Amino acid sequence: MRGRLGTLTALYVTQYLGIGFITIGLTAILRDGGTSLDTLALLQVVGLIWPIKFLWAPILDRYGSRHRGHYRSWLLVLQGALVLALLALLPFSRPADALGPVIAICAAYVFFSATQDIAVDAVAVRLLSESTRGAGNGIQVAASYLGNLLGGGACVLVYDRFGWASAIGLLAALTAVGLLVVWRFREPARTDRVARVGTAYRALLSVFGQPGCRWWTFGVVPLVYVGAGMAYALVTPALVDAGWSLGRIGVVTGVVISAPAIVAGLVAGLGIGRFGRGAVLVVGGAALAVSTLLLLPLMNGRAPLGGTVAALCCFMVAYTVANVVLYTVNMDYSRPGTGGTDFTVLSSFGLICSFVAASVALAAAERIGYPSVAVAAIVLVAAGVVLGLAHQRRFPRAVGPVDGPATARPSADGVRAAA
Repeated sequence: MRGRLGTLTALYVTQYLGIGFITIGLTAILRDGGTSLDTLALLQVVGLIWPIKFLWAPILDRYGSRHRGHYRSWLLVLQGALVLALLALLPFSRPADALGPVIAICAAYVFFSATQDIAVDAVAVRLLSESTRGAGNGIQVAASYLGNLLGGGACVLVYDRFGWASAIGLLAALTAVGLLVVWRFREPARTDRVARVGTAYRALLSVFGQPGCRWWTFGVVPLVYVGAGMAYALVTPALVDAGWSLGRIGVVTGVVISAPAIVAGLVAGLGIGRFGRGAVLVVGGAALAVSTLLLLPLMNGRAPLGGTVAALCCFMVAYTVANVVLYTVNMDYSRPGTGGTDFTVLSSFGLICSFVAASVALAAAERIGYPSVAVAAIVLVAAGVVLGLAHQRRFPRAVGPVDGPATARPSADGVRAAA
């Protein structure tokens, strides 16, 4: 199992390296070169590719090489494409002077990364048992922060000292590590290949027919994601209003708070394996409520460096813990035969909720103020946790063999016995 988790760790980290560089590092580099905020907003739009990846996820579930491994054959191509996309940025040592090509390459990278994520998630669904899914999803969430830390932090430092070519070369080299991992990976033979692509696409809707799935996806997930997303959407504008410089905001929100979030993701994953999904969700939800209260001084215009950084770190730790639980239950509902499609559509819905939450929060804050929106966020998260705990008590789940169907067990004792 350590080997499987190691493979997943390498693949998840490398797919987020470029994402962290694009959303944090490249944004800072372009801004330093005089690029307008309106243009930088266009760069962020390429991130919208990620939540719509469910549109092509069924293709990966349907087609794949029997000889090289169904999802491994996709990963060999996609991991290589990630490296090539990064290398394609090398000629643009002054990215502010070639925004069109740079943004196009970034869009291609995000597409490859999102598609690679589909394949990695499908592999995780097949490899991880019910008792190890918490650890696997803890690694996934922690990997996103580690990718941001390396891509958005370390590579910017390399750029500042050694230049564009060195920064891009480091990104490409680190991403190539994932290609070596895929090359050595031996995917178990797949015995449940989807017969037709139409069958794979029907999984986009049939996944919701499982017991409790609609309750979870359209009840728990929106409440938690919208509540947490609303609170976090207020952070950057509140920091600007409090007089923080863009440079300080970038370092703190993109790098500093990532370190405790990485640890939180790993700890939450282990906690799920020991204490269960419901218990860890309660811990994450309670911590989200407390940490949002700690942000209220910021929402009222007071943002001393030490206290604000501490409050933001607490918030990201809490959000990470809750996020690991949400991902783990999403994986519970992902069937081995259509794991890429199932996990992608369930997770994409959460991402869409986050985008909506940001818009709603900013519009509401304009009318009723930051503190009122923060309190509303706490209420939504609390409602989501209560609903989620009730869901876990009513729909405890255990999963059969890796290539077998997921089944719901009637009692929590059955789940503990299986684990």
